[in-house]
Amino acid sequence: QVQLVESGGGLVQAGGSLRLSCAASGIIFRINTMGWYRQAPGKQRELVAEITSGGSTNYADSVKGRFTISRDNAKNTVYLQMNSLKPEDTAVYYCNARTAGPNFWGRGTQITVSS
Repeated sequence: QVQLVESGGGLVQAGGSLRLSCAASGIIFRINTMGWYRQAPGKQRELVAEITSGGSTNYADSVKGRFTISRDNAKNTVYLQMNSLKPEDTAVYYCNARTAGPNFWGRGTQITVSS
């Protein structure tokens, strides 16, 4: 099992910045890719950004140039730096860890961007 604990959510004005953190514990050696997903009310959960154990990254088009994902393998933590936030970024953000077997999810953290 892998446990994921997110932190760093909150309320911010448009144009502002936030940094999310996700700390992994448990059978962490099985983790390949870690990422962030988000789900807005009435919408499906979507990928925001992901990073492999080797450091390769992938971003949703809507966040490219504004969000940066990074990973500290020594601390088993993944970060999402979010700049130039927009009201449409408002959602619950979930941390995800992929293994060769199951995927694991955090409980989510709310991000609200006011206009």
